[in-house]
Amino acid sequence: MEEKKKEHKPQTNEIKKPQNNEAKTPQNNEAKKPQQRRKPQHNNGNKKPGQPKDKDGNVNPNAKAANDKDGNINPNAKKPHQKRNNRKFQSARTKPSALEGNEKWQNDMRKTIEANEKMHKERLQKFSQLDLKTDAKIRITPLGGLGEIGGNICVFETDTSAIILDVGMSFPSEDMHGVDILIPDFTYLRTIKKKIKGIVITHAHEDHIGALPYLFKEMQFPIYATPLPLGMIANKFDEHGLKAQKKLFRPVEKRKVIKIGDFKVEWIHITHSIIDASSLAITTDAGTIIHTGDFKIDHTPIDGYVTDLNRFAYYGEKGVLALLSDSTNSYKEGITRSESTVGKTFDAIFSKAKGRVIMSTFSSNIHRVYQAIDYGVKHGRKVCVIGRSMERNLFTAMDLGYIKFDKSIFIDPHEVNKYNDKEVLIVTTGSQGETMSALYRMATDEHRHIKIKTSDQIIISAKAIPGNEGSVSKVLNFLLKSGASVAYQDFSEIHVSGHAAQEEQKLILRLTKPKFFIPVHGEYNHIVKHRETGISCGVPARNTILMGDGDQIEVCPKYIKKVKSVKVGKVFIDNQINQQIASDVVIDRQNMADAGLVMIVAQIDKSEHKLISKPKVVSYGLVSDAKDHAFSKDMEGIVDQFVVNAKKDLIQNTRAFENELRAVVRKHIFRKMKKYPTIVPTIFVM
Repeated sequence: MEEKKKEHKPQTNEIKKPQNNEAKTPQNNEAKKPQQRRKPQHNNGNKKPGQPKDKDGNVNPNAKAANDKDGNINPNAKKPHQKRNNRKFQSARTKPSALEGNEKWQNDMRKTIEANEKMHKERLQKFSQLDLKTDAKIRITPLGGLGEIGGNICVFETDTSAIILDVGMSFPSEDMHGVDILIPDFTYLRTIKKKIKGIVITHAHEDHIGALPYLFKEMQFPIYATPLPLGMIANKFDEHGLKAQKKLFRPVEKRKVIKIGDFKVEWIHITHSIIDASSLAITTDAGTIIHTGDFKIDHTPIDGYVTDLNRFAYYGEKGVLALLSDSTNSYKEGITRSESTVGKTFDAIFSKAKGRVIMSTFSSNIHRVYQAIDYGVKHGRKVCVIGRSMERNLFTAMDLGYIKFDKSIFIDPHEVNKYNDKEVLIVTTGSQGETMSALYRMATDEHRHIKIKTSDQIIISAKAIPGNEGSVSKVLNFLLKSGASVAYQDFSEIHVSGHAAQEEQKLILRLTKPKFFIPVHGEYNHIVKHRETGISCGVPARNTILMGDGDQIEVCPKYIKKVKSVKVGKVFIDNQINQQIASDVVIDRQNMADAGLVMIVAQIDKSEHKLISKPKVVSYGLVSDAKDHAFSKDMEGIVDQFVVNAKKDLIQNTRAFENELRAVVRKHIFRKMKKYPTIVPTIFVM
């Protein structure tokens, strides 16, 4: 063998001519015969690598192998009728199939492949277990939370009973003057009041529980929730004089199914930006609906209680009729960072701070507040909590045992100046720039106890809610003008979202494997994007539906469809007095802010059919002071002409006369100034 290796010559591109008649060339008459397809050969143990075969496919023991045992070309070997014998040059047509040669083995392989395909179809379409013969169906009606951020409320109902999922508030836009919060219109709930068996709560954020006191002032139902949401709802009821209604609280255990009317509801633990958040498994005769609530998949939460993915998988294996899932972060690729990453940023900032640290975040983000306090104590600081909602939520969580702190670390606002600045941490509200918040009052030098210093380190650990960007920017400007250092978006991990990004949304879709998919929570473009994610995860497009507030859909194992629309809207609330503001009041405020106000006072002699004296015209927000006299003169002429031309019976009817005058003046002003101001005529007929 060693001699053969020594004699081996390097391969060249030249193709040698055949040495004898044993190796046929294309010129041989035999080669012109149609080539028969070779039968697959099996190694009987005597075949050597690279040995040539005769035309029948049998090994020629006298022929020299074309290749040696190392696969090198033997230049002295006789060539077969192919140009090259190396397998990589064989055409796909002449290569033997991997399944050829053993019929039983081939059949076993095919059966296994078919069985695996069937298994995959069954495991990915567990909803096929749903009972298609049932006549049961569920109607789902969102009254808020779709096409907007916040204001979440949804109704699930059968023919005989209904439950309400969350009753949240939302924030007003800048043109809603004097409005503090918005709550849903409860008109539809009034129409089905007798069917409602209870309210189920997913978590304690304001956009999920903030409107409950206003609903309970009109109608009451049992409230089913885990302890922290009930504790925070109790605080709200105390403020609104609803202490007696706490008898309707029904604390629930997670992983325990509770029957409410026609519904069986299980609370499933989920991670979010607030402690004790839940998803819901809602089961009826029509099937099981999973509602995620607000969520993200945090594998390293502060309390160690990770998302209960097992329960999602459990229901997914049983067959899920429909999935309603949080769409807020549907444009964000990848995953949302863990809440625990914020702690490292706090640690770094606290270690460098030379004066007081003032940290502002959402009052309901207990784990964020917990981390700030924990690192503040680590760096030897006393903690002052300022802001009614911040104090209330933090101490409620402590009283219920969700977080633990020695109360000796806390000081009151009036005690702050007794300590060195480097020994103080202030935790406060105002991360959204609310004008009545503690941080805003500090920034504008209106707070009773805390004045901003140039040595202060401010941390705003929150992201502006859509619509609040202007307010946040305003408070930032005030803080920077005061000379303090402000950490807001300088650090990528000073704030993390509480909502799932695309990969987390996909995980829930894959675990639950729903027949129907309904993206919820978020603006319309978020919902559309989430639908695309659902389709990419195997949900047929025809099995998805895009909903808006007021759309009522009907779902059963056979179909999902929109059946009607119900009345929805927003009710304006003045939070300072906890009372509703009439919609026409808000509209008038908007009109006055946009186009101004014109007041006209006139006396008319009905017998003479003329003005007794010049009318008094006053305008606000329409013309400048320099043009006020000319504008009044113009209006006097319009009023005088209108009185002269007015019919006698119109002058006798003061209300009708004022309405007609209002229309004439309004039309005249629009023609000249392209504005529709609020016109307030006051007419005295003498």
